[in-house]
Amino acid sequence: MWISDYVTKNSFSNNDAQSGSVTASSSGSTAVSSSNDYIGIKKIVPYGIAYVPPVGSETVILPAKGENLCLGVVAQSKNLKPGEIMLFSSGGASIVLKNDGRVLINGRAV
Repeated sequence: MWISDYVTKNSFSNNDAQSGSVTASSSGSTAVSSSNDYIGIKKIVPYGIAYVPPVGSETVILPAKGENLCLGVVAQSKNLKPGEIMLFSSGGASIVLKNDGRVLINGRAV
């Protein structure tokens, strides 16, 4: 919902969105290859979350007011049930919020 609110408030046209593959990534800059090559793209994420997308991740690029924005990476299937949330790193660390109220950190209930 936050993405649709952001798009609506900033008058984006989703017809201009493109998918692509992350080719370089650091805490301050992301590069994506699509029908064009994009360098130095800003990442759009919910408040309180910061991430550096892994090289090779599939992402969506949206042009906006003279710049391009990365709307995140395509979600991976993690065997979650509807309503559950997982935060994970490429190194294997994870936190899962389960529907039954449990919190799993690296697979262990806390």
